[in-house]
Amino acid sequence: MGHATRSSVVLRHLVAKHEVQIVVSGRAHDYLKRRFSNVEEIHGLQMSYQGNAVDRSATVWNFIKRLPGMLSDNFEDFIALGERFAPDVVISDFETFSYLFAKNHRLPVLSIDNMQIINRCRHDGLIDEDHRFDFKTAKALVKVKLPGCYHYLITSFFFPPPRKERTSLFPPILRRKVLEAETTQGDHLLVYQTTTTNERLLDVLSRTKIPCRVYGLNREENLGTIQLRGFSEDGFIRDLASCRGVLATGGYSLMGEAVYLRKPVLAVPLRKQFEQVLNAIYLQKLGYGAYHERLTAAAVEAFNRRIDEYGANLASYQQDGNERILAAIDRLLAEIGSGDLSYQPWF
Repeated sequence: MGHATRSSVVLRHLVAKHEVQIVVSGRAHDYLKRRFSNVEEIHGLQMSYQGNAVDRSATVWNFIKRLPGMLSDNFEDFIALGERFAPDVVISDFETFSYLFAKNHRLPVLSIDNMQIINRCRHDGLIDEDHRFDFKTAKALVKVKLPGCYHYLITSFFFPPPRKERTSLFPPILRRKVLEAETTQGDHLLVYQTTTTNERLLDVLSRTKIPCRVYGLNREENLGTIQLRGFSEDGFIRDLASCRGVLATGGYSLMGEAVYLRKPVLAVPLRKQFEQVLNAIYLQKLGYGAYHERLTAAAVEAFNRRIDEYGANLASYQQDGNERILAAIDRLLAEIGSGDLSYQPWF
């Protein structure tokens, strides 16, 4: 869903100036369909989870089972889309269908996502031996996902030096409601769980006695110091803006929103998900929060004791909304529209 919320910001900017066709898969389709016209549903990869880890075997097996239908349906959509819509440029948020459409029609591609930071930036001295294999695997997968784009616009709350041309870094893309949120500091932790299979979570939280508001378990229930909340974008942002700190995986979207609102983060990345590990490594390096590979009551309590320290480090974080990346998109589209597709390093 992070891809959908980020894309909605860019789409709102684009549809005011251009004719836009949107292609999207999964839950993100319903989210964008309610907000925009010209939204086409396609089939994409779905991750499977077990506990607090990506279940790679189940993910691959489900992908294999769905692959024939996906290829058939997506191919038909591919052909139909090309017959009724003739774009000048394609923008992809780490999405393959649109990229292949662009290459088939010889169109320039703008890549806007956070994943390319794994491959296109330097991370000297930050990746330890335990994560070296996962880093190399993730780097190889990201490298082949969207090769040869006109420009790569990477969004991030940390800014390692690029190691490749046609690469620029920008602050996180933030929803309008986050930009407009009034921050206060309550006594609760906002807890966001991306899977419903992490059965240890509530037991760990209950042992800390720290007030927690938990999203992502698809339940609404009061468990003393723990309040389970159902999905509500407005409610989630209110609880985020008023929390003492955030406990979550290493997902980029929430981490970027928390940093912008100066909310310290305790990150427990999904195992076998290197992108989340990298986010957590930089979060801890910058002093914006803590990184733990396993969630324990002791880790939550230690984080809670140091929240003021992390908050002081976050006080210096600066971001002018989404202005920089939206201006960059406009400039790139103007360059492409001029017909001169030679690369000019103007960032």
